[in-house]
Amino acid sequence: MERFWFLTFDGLASGAVYAAFALALVLIWRAARVVNFAQGAMAVATAYVGYAVVSATGSYWLGLAAAILSGLALGALVERVLMRFAGPGGPLNQVIVALGLVLVIQAVLGMFFGNDYRPAPAPFDTDALTIGGVAALSPYDLWVLGSALTVVALLALLFTRTPVGLRMRAAAFAPEVSRLLGVSVGRMLTLGWALAAGVGALAGMLVVPTGLGLHSHAMDLVFVVAFTAAVVGGLDSPVGAVVGGLLVGLILSYVTGYLGPDTTPLAVLVLLLAVLLVRPGGLFSAARARHV
Repeated sequence: MERFWFLTFDGLASGAVYAAFALALVLIWRAARVVNFAQGAMAVATAYVGYAVVSATGSYWLGLAAAILSGLALGALVERVLMRFAGPGGPLNQVIVALGLVLVIQAVLGMFFGNDYRPAPAPFDTDALTIGGVAALSPYDLWVLGSALTVVALLALLFTRTPVGLRMRAAAFAPEVSRLLGVSVGRMLTLGWALAAGVGALAGMLVVPTGLGLHSHAMDLVFVVAFTAAVVGGLDSPVGAVVGGLLVGLILSYVTGYLGPDTTPLAVLVLLLAVLLVRPGGLFSAARARHV
């Protein structure tokens, strides 16, 4: 039983990390109806900016702010310079451009910073608190989980309670109709990409101190697991991203603990296929719009 509780807490801790990253994927999907496969590489780039500021100032919080601001700028730049011209050809063109962007970002980071592992300090203690003799969540895990829940609440308010959020969703679902109603679709798409990259930058700063370290390929596996979490929860649901991240974290923790780490990639694939076969829209998928 102690082993079960240890794996449960460990799964929640890792699941909070996946949830934070899945939120960025959900945000860009809600804003532009495209899966940004370059999200992981963009997060690594902003994490380098953040930790450069940390090294220069000694303040993690200034580094976190710098990473988020650089993420906002990078997201807007990618949409304006690349995705806007790839968009008219259909979503497949944007996917291909995003995959090419991954190679470019990783190559540039490798040239400037090398591919060596760089440890990244955490703002809070990463040692797990002991409850009843069982290692539970650490203060840093609680910070990650709290950050993910806060972002979910803010995104929910943005998309359901503000005119800007409603315009972003309208521009994503029906751009031509939105233009007729006076919505600046281009600006909404730029804002959506900027916000998604900003959330991705936050997720990157949360993920790197968990043991991945900082290097150009730090987010490769995290992206795959976070994408699975987003699909499990529903690509259109921020709440689903958090639930999906925690669920995936728990499943992977149990599989790794009881069956061994070699079965982890297979567990991710099986979970993804099961959700796509049973409920393709995800566990928290919204109702489909009616066309008359």
